[in-house]
Order: sequence, then structure tokens, then C-alpha cells
Amino acid sequence: MIDLSRLSATQIRDGVADGVFSAREVTEAALGRIDALEPHIHAFNQVTPELAYEAAARIDEAVASDVVLPPLAGVPVAVKDNMNLIGTRTTCSSRMLENYESVYDCTAVRRLLDAGAVPVGKCNLDEFAFGSSTENSAFGPTRNPWDLDRVPGGSSGGSAAAVAAGMASISLGSDTGGSIRQPGSLTGTVAFKPTYGRVSRYGCVAFASSLDQIGPFARTVEDAAIALNAISGHDPMDATSADRPAEDFTATLTDGVAGLRVGVVTDLLDADGCAPEVRDTVRAAAETFAALGAEVGEVELPSTAHGLSAYYVIAPAEASSNLARFDGIRYGHRVPDAEDVLDLYMRSRAEGFGPETIRRIMLGTYVLSAGYYDAYYGQAQKARTLIKQDFASAFERFDVLLTPTSPTVAFGIGEKADDPLAMYLSDIYTIPVNLAGNCAVSVPARLSETERLPIGLQIVGDYFAEPTVMRAAAAFEAAAGFDTTPPVVKEIQ
Repeated sequence: MIDLSRLSATQIRDGVADGVFSAREVTEAALGRIDALEPHIHAFNQVTPELAYEAAARIDEAVASDVVLPPLAGVPVAVKDNMNLIGTRTTCSSRMLENYESVYDCTAVRRLLDAGAVPVGKCNLDEFAFGSSTENSAFGPTRNPWDLDRVPGGSSGGSAAAVAAGMASISLGSDTGGSIRQPGSLTGTVAFKPTYGRVSRYGCVAFASSLDQIGPFARTVEDAAIALNAISGHDPMDATSADRPAEDFTATLTDGVAGLRVGVVTDLLDADGCAPEVRDTVRAAAETFAALGAEVGEVELPSTAHGLSAYYVIAPAEASSNLARFDGIRYGHRVPDAEDVLDLYMRSRAEGFGPETIRRIMLGTYVLSAGYYDAYYGQAQKARTLIKQDFASAFERFDVLLTPTSPTVAFGIGEKADDPLAMYLSDIYTIPVNLAGNCAVSVPARLSETERLPIGLQIVGDYFAEPTVMRAAAAFEAAAGFDTTPPVVKEIQ
């Protein structure tokens, strides 16, 4: 049996190309692993064997025809269930869209499949991507492969867990305030949030349109770079897509960090709630970069102290607007016995949306309402501008910045479910990057001493500085030597 947890995307592609194994055999291994692990983890809302075998057959036909294979030929991939793919449901883990069938493809997903990837399923998430634990799903929580009693982070927790458990080699998530990087940290995976506009958002159900960005999960930096190669590029279907030439993010991965200017963001390290082991991990990472030849210094981003407050005004405001379309009229859940249109709207939305979604819609509607727009939304946008300016100043001195990804390791399922503020604080280090629009990656750094759970390091870059961030991440990854296979997965197998 092929052990996908020990093979990189490149190794799978080369193995298929060289006839070591077929794309169908790889697909069978992935689906077999899902069958074994999914009852324990619940990373998927839908497994797609028909689509997977169809894609694998096309790859094997290409091998038989002796044509040059695309870069992800035969590689099993999964996508977050807020991204459309014809032949699947796109539910956003909500009763509102429980039976919605995708009628078109998300650009990023289509590009991944055009690169030869094999789609094995759609991954669980916090409903409409509202959450930091994947407990808000209408279909039940996803469990962390490192400890089944703990959360995998969110909102892209299913995508992270699928890769951590080896059920997929690469997955796609969406990141509005940390929803790729935070679960990446908690599951010990490489999790990349590109610069806003680098990857098309077309076909991804919108949460907050000025913040959302699609990015990859992988078990290695190289695999994440290959995936980003596939999904990046201008898309005329997305008005926010950056019109930039294609880049090869693998080209400079092995260039090292000698002479790279690395800034440690000290005020974020001192933030309340940061676990001592997390703080120590960032300090140790800075020493690693110095030993590798980087020029390491310290920097402050004072306006990021307002990031959480600004985000929880801006993001719910945009969510309130984006989710207004789910009204029981055109698509989605609809009560069958409404007395009138108002009753139809109210009951369909009350039944279709979960508590956290309702909370954010109400908050967003409030801050956009007459008399409160300037006091809340306007002020939040001013804070956002200050945060952008802080990052811009920092990148005049440094090439990349180091922060924690998450203030703690993975917390217990149910531990923060009744305390929204405590849950929101899980994204305190990732949110400022979304507000500014920069790129960033979470790289597994080490295991905590007591719980033996992953701690992630966040490496932040300037706008469209993905090659530099990837190069720094690859150098750190090699030095850290993190074993990405969760022990729980080994026990279940």
C-alpha cells in the first residue's frame, strides 16, 4: 500500500510519471486512507471517488501516451467546502446550502485540477468560514489528528486535518482572518495565505470580500509552492485579481537566507494570552535564522493592537452584505409554509443559519446601520489604514517578519465554544495580515513540551513577496526538521 503521508507531491508525480505506481493506485491509497481515518477525524463533508477516479484515469492515459505530465499529476487534493466544483455540493457547512449543487467551478480549484491533481473530497469548515475551531459546522466538528479531543483550528479545519492525516497531499482553504494559517499551526502543516489578489476568489463563497484569499495546505514548503504555482495568476472573472505575470515559487526555495533581513515583532510576542512556549518558539526561530546567516532585528507594529477590534467590525459588515443573498428565494433553505414574504425571509434564515453566523450577520448589520456607520465601520477602516502603514514601515527595514501564528496550541473541543471573545483571540496574530493584505505562511516549528502538540511560526512578507517568504520558510523547515506525521494517525492505522 502506498503511504501518502511519507510522499511529497513531487514524489507522487514523479512516481506516476516513471511507472512506479499508477495514478489510480495513488487514488485508491488516498480513498482507503480516508475510509480508515475519516470516522475518527471528520475532515470531509463529501468524498468524491467518482471525480477522483475519472481524474486518475486521465493521468494514466497521459502516461500511456508518453506525454509530459503536469506538475501535480496524480496528486490527491481536497478543497474547502466553500469552493464550487461541478459534480459536488457546496454547502459552506451550513443547513442553508445543505443541498446546493455546484453549477460552475471555482477558478483556484479548476486550476489545481488542470495541473493534474486528483480531487478526493470537499472539506468541513466553520459555517460560512465563521470560526476558529471548525466546531461551528452544521455537520459536526472536525477533530485534530494530533489529539482527537482537540480542535484542528478554523475555519479551514477540515482542509488542514485532511493534509495532516495524509488523506490528501495538498488542500485548499480560504483565509479571511487567519483561517488557513491558524489551523496550519494547530495541525502541524504548512499553510500559506497569499497576497490579496494573488489568487482568484471567483467561485469561493464570499465571507468578507476585501479580506478573503484562497491558499494551500501541504506537508512541505515545496508542495505548498507547487500548489501556489498552480492556482495563482490573473483571472478576469475576479475584479480584485492582480494582473501580474506568472511566477515560479519553487525557483528560489533552496537559495537560503544569508543576508535576508528578518524582523521579530516584539509587541505581538508580548500580547496577552501568548503561551510562554509559543513566545519561546519565535525567539528560538529568530536564533535559527541568525545561525543560517540572516540579519535579525526587532520591530514593533503598534497599530496591530487594534486589529482584532477593527476586524470584528469590518468582516461582519461585509459578511452581512454578502450573506443577504441567502434569503430562501433564489436558492438555499426555504420554509414550505410561509405566511408572507417577510415570514419566509425570517424563518428561512433563522432555520438555515447557525448561531455564530446569526451573531456575525447581526453585528455587521448593526455597524452598517444609520447612526453607527461612522462611529464603528468608519473608525475600523481608519485603524486598518494605520495597520497597513505599520507593515509598510516595517518592510522598509526588513524582508520578512516573524510572529507566532496562534497564541496557544490546539485547545479542547468545547473549551471555547461558549466564549466567543476567547475564540476570536485565537486569530490575534493572523488578523492584522489580512487587514493589510500581505502574504504570510505558517510553518511547523516544534512540538510543545507538555502536550506534544504542534506550534507554528508565522513568516510575513510584503505585498507579492511570496518568493521571499517561501525561501525563508524552506530554510527554516530544513533547520527545524519537524516530523509532520501525527502519532494518533499511526495508532488508528
